[in-house]
Amino acid sequence: MNQRRLPHLPSRPWRIAIYVVLIAAMLGVNYWGAHRVIQQTRIRIPYSPFFLEQVRADNVASITSTASGEVQGDFKHATKPADVSTPSTRFVTQIPQFANTNQLSLLLQRNGVVVNARPIDNGGPLWKSLLLGFGPTIVLLVLLVWIFRRMSGSRAAGTFGRSRARRYEPGRETITFADVAGIDEAKQELTEIVDFLRDPDKYRRLGGRIPRGVLLSGPPGTGKTLLARAVAGEAEAPFFSMSASEFVEAIVGVGASRVRDLFRQAKQESPAIVFIDELDAVGRARSTAGGYGGGSDEREQTLNQILTEMDGFDSSTNVIVIGATNRIDVLDQALLRPGRFDRRVAVLPPDRDGRRLILDVHTRGVPLASDVDLQRIAATTPGMVGADLANLVNEAALLAARSDRTEVSAADFAQSLEKIILGAERKIMLTPEDRRRTAYHEAGHALVGMLTAGTDPVRKITIVPRGQALGVTLSSPDVDRFNYTRAELEARVKMTLGGRAAEEVVFGDQTTGAESDIDQVTGIVRHMVGRWGMSATIGMVSVLPRDAANPWSDLASPRTLEIVDEEVRRTVETAFEDVVALLSAERSRLDALAEALLEHETLDQIDAYRIAGLAEPKALPVD
Repeated sequence: MNQRRLPHLPSRPWRIAIYVVLIAAMLGVNYWGAHRVIQQTRIRIPYSPFFLEQVRADNVASITSTASGEVQGDFKHATKPADVSTPSTRFVTQIPQFANTNQLSLLLQRNGVVVNARPIDNGGPLWKSLLLGFGPTIVLLVLLVWIFRRMSGSRAAGTFGRSRARRYEPGRETITFADVAGIDEAKQELTEIVDFLRDPDKYRRLGGRIPRGVLLSGPPGTGKTLLARAVAGEAEAPFFSMSASEFVEAIVGVGASRVRDLFRQAKQESPAIVFIDELDAVGRARSTAGGYGGGSDEREQTLNQILTEMDGFDSSTNVIVIGATNRIDVLDQALLRPGRFDRRVAVLPPDRDGRRLILDVHTRGVPLASDVDLQRIAATTPGMVGADLANLVNEAALLAARSDRTEVSAADFAQSLEKIILGAERKIMLTPEDRRRTAYHEAGHALVGMLTAGTDPVRKITIVPRGQALGVTLSSPDVDRFNYTRAELEARVKMTLGGRAAEEVVFGDQTTGAESDIDQVTGIVRHMVGRWGMSATIGMVSVLPRDAANPWSDLASPRTLEIVDEEVRRTVETAFEDVVALLSAERSRLDALAEALLEHETLDQIDAYRIAGLAEPKALPVD
């Protein structure tokens, strides 16, 4: 595909000629304009009868004349002849050669007109004329030269087209695999890359070729950027880091120029690593890149240049390209073929043991109290990634520092975890009626979770406002879960509906407090019906798009989508009826939990199950 390049600039002789023409034109225009302004400050009046009448009327203060007969002067009061639009106190006129100058001299003396002997006023001193005539020209000339220098071909590669990559030298802020924990599988995949950068001849002797590109994919916060820097640190190689969005500009061709400059720098410093973060910003499939006009063209030009540069590597080029993305499914297939990003490494959220190792890394410089059990903290943080755990340790350290303690305790970690998951406490005053409704709402969630098989154990119940919620019921599994059965999803739906059901059972009406619950239930059931094949009516077909940002997917017909909506509504209504029946039958347990919440505001797992009269679920060992 042909690439659209920056407009061709004229050669140097032609540029000089253009400068000369523009300078001459501006000099002429400015000189003419300045003198027009100077000359237009005096109005031209007829000698007779207007000038003579003004002298007789004693309205002329002074005049200055020349041998040519031209007279300049000043009126005492602004005036004008009939053919002049604006009155003025300054005038110029011409004395005819046949006029009687003796009579004029007597008239001027009789009316006290001052006759000056100085030269004609041609607009003031010479420096003033030069400043008014050439000053604006010089300013515009300097500005024009600056613009042409910025836009000239000799500077294009050094300004707009220059790579903005940040370079990390070996030995400065070195990060190694010891600083990366919880993603051992990904580290093993990249060990070969490190070995190649250290000793490339080891592979070339056997005819081997290291992958030109490595694509790291996974959710945000899992450590993709950290892992790429660790590869550079282990290999002791220069590391060029740049976000893909920094390539894209409004001017088509600038992104491609930056790509060329980035790879040129990397080849000069080889062996080196080029890291392109958020690759999907320019690497989206070209049929779905979206956008209009130059933005789309610029993205496509940049992608083409990346593909071209990666194809241009030969066996002697010790440059490894590492890309990172959260959305590997939207990348252009040309990026993923062998010879480009031909090795893909999934960087997934860590399991319990991985979280323990991550906590070990982030607590190296944190003084921990004797009651802190990192293994137990790792067990109570399922689903958290490295960035979340780093934030947890930092919040716990800040909490301990605010309390002027020298060590971070287990209570600090517990409070920080609640703050991250549930939100910060809000000091608002609820009315007794709102507190009672909130207590029954949260008691409904908790009781349905305790009584329904397949739900996660209830860890905490509180009616203390946190974040956007007036109350929170926290439930979490004992171990990491990577798959859910239909029964477990239905149990989760029922527990989420327990708050609204409790309000209807106790108060007989509804409030807006179930808005978040309804959103969660709708999302779960729609996926059950439209994506996970858990509806007999729809069957085992996928009729909803995976990407929620693309609701106009053509996976299903309008009629099928109507059936999906009907099936979702039927499933939710059936689950709600079951929950209402359950809470009506267990009204005494519901009242007990609500009354305990009104009294204590917060109940932990042990107290919640004891008050409900139920056996606490056995926790799995955390060793």
